[in-house]
Amino acid sequence: MSLSPTGLSKFVFAPEARFPLNHLNFMQPLLAETLSPSFFSRRTRSVARQLLGCRLVRQLNGTRLSGIIVESEAYIGEEDLACHAKAGNTARTRVMYGPPGFSYVYFTYGMHWMLNVVTEEEGFPAAVLLRAIEPQEGVDVMRALRGGKPVALLTNGPARLTQAMGIERAENGKDLCRPDSSIWIEPGRRLSPRQIATSSRIGLGQTPEPWLSKPWRYFVKGNSFVSRQ
Repeated sequence: MSLSPTGLSKFVFAPEARFPLNHLNFMQPLLAETLSPSFFSRRTRSVARQLLGCRLVRQLNGTRLSGIIVESEAYIGEEDLACHAKAGNTARTRVMYGPPGFSYVYFTYGMHWMLNVVTEEEGFPAAVLLRAIEPQEGVDVMRALRGGKPVALLTNGPARLTQAMGIERAENGKDLCRPDSSIWIEPGRRLSPRQIATSSRIGLGQTPEPWLSKPWRYFVKGNSFVSRQ
């Protein structure tokens, strides 16, 4: 089944895995196919919406951890005052100015890592924050990394997601389009517009309007792993 021209790879479905726990009925691919750079080189809002239903994969100490992306946010350019690029091309933001499809991992509040994927053309700073996934593989490892938390609280937020998957500074600048990387994104099920909701982005503090209220957050309606419905 080909899902081009959006940059999705061809893949084959196998019988349903133990997870997911919700209503989306995602299937496990037989081969580790990844989204292509052309998928991420498009407009950030389109990428953020179409990442919903795709599978985030983390290879950690020989164990495959994975989950279906169910919540994302778009951050677009130096004019977006909620985006780190408002500070320009700095040591922190440099990866955002690089090629699309690479990870941008940053530290916040002195305690949390956040995982983003770079979008649009090289030289233009934009990224999608991955806010939540629905766990599929390696759930026991995720629970251990989250201090024994129940499955329902493993990955329903950006800081919980990175902790559950062991994502830290070392994962910054990784090519998410390579299955031999330590972290990548695989195609999944295409969701219909009626399955997706939008809202303003979360946790923007004193960000001024109109950026505070931009409806650039996307999430799967009714999915229990979304951080906030």
